[in-house]
Amino acid sequence: MTDITEVARIYLAVFYSFVAFFYTTRIILMKRSLKKELVFPGKKYCVNWWNHIIFRFFRALIWGVCFVRLFFPNMDYYLGIFDTLYTPNIVLTGMILLTLGFTLTIIIHFNMGKLWSSGIDPKGPKRLIQSGFYRYTRNPMFCCVALSQFGFFLALPSCFSATCLLVGIYTLNSQAKEEEKHLTSLFPTEYVQYSKHVRRWL
Repeated sequence: MTDITEVARIYLAVFYSFVAFFYTTRIILMKRSLKKELVFPGKKYCVNWWNHIIFRFFRALIWGVCFVRLFFPNMDYYLGIFDTLYTPNIVLTGMILLTLGFTLTIIIHFNMGKLWSSGIDPKGPKRLIQSGFYRYTRNPMFCCVALSQFGFFLALPSCFSATCLLVGIYTLNSQAKEEEKHLTSLFPTEYVQYSKHVRRWL
């Protein structure tokens, strides 16, 4: 095992611990500041609710696996590592894409400011964002999350990360469609026009 794979082992554990810390802290602070709910899973068993549950489950699972394998390297055997892909160059590329995707996600997150929320807010949003990253894709944050997910697959090429990638892409696409239905109902003319000029993805 080369040095870069050992670095990646540590990096993934630290990275996902930071992601968990960042979003937990960010949501708590924003809720206290804005005095309103920011996470909207939707009605139980609806599509939005399932997307929310699946995303949270896999996010926690990925963090748990990355953290545990830091102390138990032999755990990799059970993840189904793809030996042909588990090379220094591919692993390094994965870490770069993982970091880039998350960094862009944070930038978009802060650019949205008070308009940011997780899930579908039944009372919002109050206006349709069409500037910044939203000029290039209708779902810039989801694109960045997908980029990070692909980076994770390369950083830890395995059956486990491949499953996480496929489930993640499916969930993001499903959630994007649900949010678009909601936005169309709120901005029937404006959002339809916006959709004609800007793609759902890239």
